[in-house]
Amino acid sequence: MLLKMTSLNAPVIIVRQVISLFIRRLIAENFGESGIFLQGQLRSLVQLLTSFSSLGIFNGVVKYISEYKEEEEKLRHLFSTTFVFTTVGTIASAMGLLFWCETISQYLFNSTSYTFLIQLMAVMVPFISLQRVFNGVINGLSQYKKFAKIDMVSYLVSSALTLYFLYEKNFDGVLISIAVTPLIQLVVLLWVFTKTLKEYITYKNFVFKAPMAKLFLAFSLMSFFSTVVLSSVEIEIRNLVLRKISENDAGIWSAMLDLSKNYMAFSTILFTMYVIPKFAVINTKQLFFKEMGHVYKTILPLFGFGMLLVYLFKGFIIDLIFPGFDEMSPLFKWQLIGDFVRLIGMVLSYYFISKKLVYHFIFTEILSIGLFYVFARYFIDIYGVEGVVIGHFVRYIVYLLVVFFLVYRYINTNNISSNETLDE
Repeated sequence: MLLKMTSLNAPVIIVRQVISLFIRRLIAENFGESGIFLQGQLRSLVQLLTSFSSLGIFNGVVKYISEYKEEEEKLRHLFSTTFVFTTVGTIASAMGLLFWCETISQYLFNSTSYTFLIQLMAVMVPFISLQRVFNGVINGLSQYKKFAKIDMVSYLVSSALTLYFLYEKNFDGVLISIAVTPLIQLVVLLWVFTKTLKEYITYKNFVFKAPMAKLFLAFSLMSFFSTVVLSSVEIEIRNLVLRKISENDAGIWSAMLDLSKNYMAFSTILFTMYVIPKFAVINTKQLFFKEMGHVYKTILPLFGFGMLLVYLFKGFIIDLIFPGFDEMSPLFKWQLIGDFVRLIGMVLSYYFISKKLVYHFIFTEILSIGLFYVFARYFIDIYGVEGVVIGHFVRYIVYLLVVFFLVYRYINTNNISSNETLDE
């Protein structure tokens, strides 16, 4: 199953990477480090809104869809609760963007010239929220073939829009195309997946009640720390590099982070569609370790080999994707090693999500994000922009050790059953 999903998603990811890298080259050539910095700030804002606009219930939708897909009454409770959470999250996000659009523009882009972009993001919030929830349904049903199709088509359409603005050398248009990408993804998703959604979501049965609120709050808390706080810290670190060194160096780190997110995207999709649903139904210690070993043996050699190739050809990659960004070269080794260690820890951390071990997850996320910020601030003063990726590596070493200890202790001191209660 895992190998099948890997082989199916690999072509999609490869095509995405080729297009993505081509677009990033054009941005780097036409707008330099400043352009990479600005689009990095906007992407972090989109990532933050993706979680906050739905109050972070994505992983909850994935988990409970996989468990309740044959139980109509529980599905009704699930989607009524989802409706309440997304409505509250959408209104709060949109109002916040509209009321403080100038302040947010100044903080993100060091200018109020992009106030219009923040206002546009406020309009996009409902579409961001819906797209996130429907993606959760797809992942929970493990509809990986349809997901691959949606991912490919929506990415091609949004990339075509970005390329149009790049051709016109209109950087504001490039940022607008990034902002409206969630709307494009939602339209494509509905085009591909409407029939299946109708089988599980009956809108006439929705009520503005949240019978599963307590369960979903657990996932909201986890998402807040794993996505909202992380995106905020990424934005702050860019601003930190901007203040302490220069905008060019902020763009250099943004380029490295951008490249990392692109090759790590495959693991995120794979883990969400496979690991969470799988771990959610595992009820014995033996099955957990067997499944964890299977995941490690399947993906770690593939990712390790791929990362080694990225390092060996880093000079070629810089010339190909980010021409003139030669200062990126020393960043590769720390970023790649840190990402590999992160990959090992991610498999274990998804156990916390699948079993709603809220405090375990929140503790490790606070630790990871907090260490990243502290180490980045400390190492920047010593090593410059390279200090950020050194901080990235060190924090994931600590993170892996702590996550392994907590998972191992929990499994060995608790009876794992199919009816876990919320971690208290």
